[in-house]
Amino acid sequence: MPQKLNLYNTLTRKKEVFEPLHAPFVGMYLCGPTVYGEPHLGHARSAVTFDVLYRYLKYLKYKVRFVRNITDVGHLQNDADEGEDKIEKIAKAQKLEPMEVVQHYTNVYHRDLEKLNTLSPDIEPRASGHIIEQIEMIKEILENGFAYEVNGSVYFDVPAYNKDHNYGKLSGRIIEDLLSNTRDTEGQGEKRSPLDFALWKKASPSHIMRWPSPWSDGFPGWHLECSAMSRKYLGENFDIHGGGLDLMFPHHECEIAQSQASHSHSDAAKYWVHNNMITVNGQKMGKSLGNFINLSELFSGNHEMLEQAYSPMTIRFFILQAHYRSTLDFSNEALQAARKGYTKLMNGLRVLEKMQYPEEGVAPDEKLNEELLKLTEDCFRGLDDDMNTARTIASLFNLLKKVNSLYLGQLQIGNLTRGTFDTIRETYRTLVLDILGLKEEPLGDQEEMLSLVLTFYKEAKESKDYDKVDAIRAELKKQGIVIKDLKTGIDWAYEE
Repeated sequence: MPQKLNLYNTLTRKKEVFEPLHAPFVGMYLCGPTVYGEPHLGHARSAVTFDVLYRYLKYLKYKVRFVRNITDVGHLQNDADEGEDKIEKIAKAQKLEPMEVVQHYTNVYHRDLEKLNTLSPDIEPRASGHIIEQIEMIKEILENGFAYEVNGSVYFDVPAYNKDHNYGKLSGRIIEDLLSNTRDTEGQGEKRSPLDFALWKKASPSHIMRWPSPWSDGFPGWHLECSAMSRKYLGENFDIHGGGLDLMFPHHECEIAQSQASHSHSDAAKYWVHNNMITVNGQKMGKSLGNFINLSELFSGNHEMLEQAYSPMTIRFFILQAHYRSTLDFSNEALQAARKGYTKLMNGLRVLEKMQYPEEGVAPDEKLNEELLKLTEDCFRGLDDDMNTARTIASLFNLLKKVNSLYLGQLQIGNLTRGTFDTIRETYRTLVLDILGLKEEPLGDQEEMLSLVLTFYKEAKESKDYDKVDAIRAELKKQGIVIKDLKTGIDWAYEE
């Protein structure tokens, strides 16, 4: 049986046994994209990481409500409280309605995540569709004395909140250090303290995206949407809040503050889970740094940093081959290695499909059965240990070595019990397809053609036409396919 799932909780800075608030129900919220440009490899890492967690929780028989938001208003340039809205800036430049920009890039995001084989969330709320909920939360925070209004804008009062709470509890930041680092800006603008952040901003005359509120025609602050929408769909207390490590401060820190300030007792989520960043030559990948690669560019190979195109499943494997809390450094070499690893797992699936348990078994080899069952159990230990997909993949490769030995006749399938054989097959399929979310990238029309080519290969081999044999082998290898001459017949595999 699988062990208890353990997750690293950023809030407590330790691994904890996952115990839902209201088992078997699990509420999980993930910060989704701000849809003003095409998704890149950094977006993919967050989406794939929490897709695997979602899949594994469902495998463990939890009834999961997975909420992932779309930010379509309030996210200003440089993630600050001043400047243009990121979406509005694109809309003005392209002479479009802001919601045209939102819809286009939301569609692109969905398209690329579908290629990566991520499951859709159960609910995908947009910030612009929850203005009423955000206004109500601001009213609560004002009534509780943790916010103030200035000239039609409302700001969260961080020093006032910090008197009774701990602003910085998630990120480990100390408010005195934060204040000393921002002292040069104190006294500028409308804020009482440089640490205060906007809950509602009064729109300037040129600002397109605006809604009426008790304070002004304006728009909500970036941090507020997630607090309001997670509470609406998951309640004041829920189980898991996820996102990239770059969101931990200030975004998630502000979320905790808003949740506590509005109803005075909750950190919102019990477990705060953060995936680490994609890096390029050791530097974080991101739009603001100008070193990002769009997913569409990865899939097409159309980028100066790319030596070739990489398939969606190669990208997914690349993300999963590292633990989600470690940095993942981009390189063509790493992606090419990921392609080989992914191919090896897919070849394993093909081998298992071909293997049949013999009608008449021989005497079971207890030692062999015990060894193989232990290997199958070990495949889950990585997942249970803070979603360590890298360890799970390594365990699958260890199991695959034995599977290949059985397929090639180096070990006898008949020495296994039927239960062991079925467990191996089911474990491998479940982990690769259902939990890791990998899938075979089909050959399409090539499948029938390949079957015909193998027939020609067999005929050439039987007639000892070795020039034709070599020519067929060479041509298929160009297509990434290797012919295997086995005792049981002729087979093929993806080139690893």
